[in-house]
Amino acid sequence: MITKEECFKQLREVIDATLSTVDKNGNPQSRIIDIMYIEDDRIYFLTARGKHVYEEILNHPQVSYLCLNNNKTIRISGKAHKLDDQKYWIDLMFDENKFLNNVYPGAARYILEPFCIEDGEMEFFDLTQNPIYRKSFTLGNGRITPKGFEITDVCVGCATCFGACPQHAINEGTPYEIMKEHCLHCGRCFENCPTSAIIKL
Repeated sequence: MITKEECFKQLREVIDATLSTVDKNGNPQSRIIDIMYIEDDRIYFLTARGKHVYEEILNHPQVSYLCLNNNKTIRISGKAHKLDDQKYWIDLMFDENKFLNNVYPGAARYILEPFCIEDGEMEFFDLTQNPIYRKSFTLGNGRITPKGFEITDVCVGCATCFGACPQHAINEGTPYEIMKEHCLHCGRCFENCPTSAIIKL
């Protein structure tokens, strides 16, 4: 079972991650923007004021980060906000990520602005395990969004869902129960249930 701290460690080891935003026309945009620093449930990154992504974050602060490492993904969703004390945060992130000095040498670094995601959710998803494994965590005052499927009391115990699940992530019972940490969210149980006892969250 993975912990939040282990997820943070993986994020810092990989560094490169895809940040998704929404542009002024409402279209999704994705870019590789490195995760520069993690502290106290907060994810820190930076970008230059001249880049489109800078305006996109200011106009639509709800963002999503996605990192892939050996078929294990970590996804972060939350609101990004620009930090005060720009010089302090830029200098700290440059100290933590020495390669940045080759990209923005000297005072050029101050064209960048620091951002932070502090209230949101993080999901770990591991396809290398059998059955697969997923785990969600809150960041700061964030909330975990319910996902996947749930078997209700309408269940008659026919075991159709049990046989349909590709990950065998359903336990027998009254009603049957989906093991959410092993659920693919594929919907086979939902589509095959003869009594419509399964709901999508």
